[in-house]
Amino acid sequence: MKSYDFLAGCYDELTTDVGYSAWADYIQAHFEKKGLPGRTVLDLACGTGSLTWELARRGYEMIGVDISPEMLAEAAAKEGETEVAPIFLCQSMDKLDLYGTIDACVCCLDSVNYVTDPKKLRKAFERVYLFLMPGGLFLFDINTPSKLQGLDGQVFLDETEDAYCVWRAEYSRRSKICSYFMDIFRLDEESGLWERGEELHRERAYEPEELADWLRQAGFQDVRLYGNLKMRAPKEGEDRIFLVARKDPHMTTQI
Repeated sequence: MKSYDFLAGCYDELTTDVGYSAWADYIQAHFEKKGLPGRTVLDLACGTGSLTWELARRGYEMIGVDISPEMLAEAAAKEGETEVAPIFLCQSMDKLDLYGTIDACVCCLDSVNYVTDPKKLRKAFERVYLFLMPGGLFLFDINTPSKLQGLDGQVFLDETEDAYCVWRAEYSRRSKICSYFMDIFRLDEESGLWERGEELHRERAYEPEELADWLRQAGFQDVRLYGNLKMRAPKEGEDRIFLVARKDPHMTTQI
């Protein structure tokens, strides 16, 4: 079973600890600090759209892109008090194809780690750069290599009244990939019976410096690293690091 095919139905229940409002505050702080050419924002790998809708409620014109139809179905079913509802598209990062330009792109909750092929990730950077307006921002976060290495051999349990997920992690130093083997149970509201699904999720460990180099090679300027939801440089040992890059304000956009 593909990643998120089964998990999509209970993803929000199992991730109530994610503070989407705090994430939106952090993203908005960068937008206000750097300044955007406009208010059209792409949420790349948007999942069930919680962050997409949160930013939409703040007045941004949102586009959500994800490779999972099941996650997008959950996102589209949500409602929010927004002037313009988000648009959701089913696409992979490396084949991003938008109808027009965007003023910023965010890719959150270690979604970049889920692109385990470096060639596809570099292509994704190029596609984001292509659709960004001059002066536009690209912001994303990663799980650091030390965090993924530290997960090796650990077992985790997430549980709610209607969902139960146990997963174990295995890290390969040769491939730099951390594999999550998930056993998921969710309660079917109509039948009252429990359904079971198994999924394999994989994240690749990327060094922040190599990602910064790939961003520059894609054309980005002013590439900076930040600590976990902090407006400062990362400190040693932080599990999550943010990268923020800008497209040259004087560059012309041709799509």
